[in-house]
Amino acid sequence: DELLVVLVGDMVTEEALPSYQTWLNNLAGLEDSSGDGDGAWPSWSRGWTAEENRHGDLLNRYLYLTGRVDMRAVEITIQHLIRNGFNPQTANDPYEGFVYTSFQERATNISHRNAGILASRAGDKRLTDICGTIAGDEARHEKAYQSFMKKIFELDPDGAVNAFYNMMKKRIIMPASLMDDGRNPDLFDDFSVVAQRIGVYTSKDYIAILKHLLQIWSVPQMKGLSEESARAQDYLCSLPERYTRIAERQSPSKNKVKFSWIHDREI
Repeated sequence: DELLVVLVGDMVTEEALPSYQTWLNNLAGLEDSSGDGDGAWPSWSRGWTAEENRHGDLLNRYLYLTGRVDMRAVEITIQHLIRNGFNPQTANDPYEGFVYTSFQERATNISHRNAGILASRAGDKRLTDICGTIAGDEARHEKAYQSFMKKIFELDPDGAVNAFYNMMKKRIIMPASLMDDGRNPDLFDDFSVVAQRIGVYTSKDYIAILKHLLQIWSVPQMKGLSEESARAQDYLCSLPERYTRIAERQSPSKNKVKFSWIHDREI
């Protein structure tokens, strides 16, 4: 049941794709005004959207065929999440937008990969393959967005460092944070606790992603920054240790919660 809950939460996240494409195409300088432009960004954006669309479709079909989840409750959650929207707190800043996608694509890669590991342990080869395929897509998307941001660090290091700083000060908001099944106002928090408890996506993963981005963008080694950017650099480099101390003091909630997705079974 815990793995089913995480799979549903991951699938609902993928199904809210209209919100993500709308946000991406509103970033300054990246608009696809015609809707079928053949430039580099429109081509990437639509290709990314087409690949992401398959993830939700595939997981939705798998969960339907298991017969073990309440698809009405699941579809209500998808409907509400798309209606509620998505606010990654980047406004229309492309620098902050690419920091967000660099972080988030790696997070979804980790989440799907870990779900696949649990499926393998449970003996479900089909689900293992599904999760592995989706994780592979997310890994390629992650690499692309991180390379976009790496170029920005080369061309505008002050702007890039400050964008990274701004996003980490605000914390990375998960794309499904506004999910709602019409019954549980704490649904996203409860889903997150389950994901943390079974090791699909944890605070340690959040820290590991931050360390990875600091490394591939060579943030600790940057020199010649403005005074403001140098302060942002120091803050960013101190974050992993700070978050690690916090994570060591935390333990996942052991409270039992009913999920409408699994016919109100309690876990």
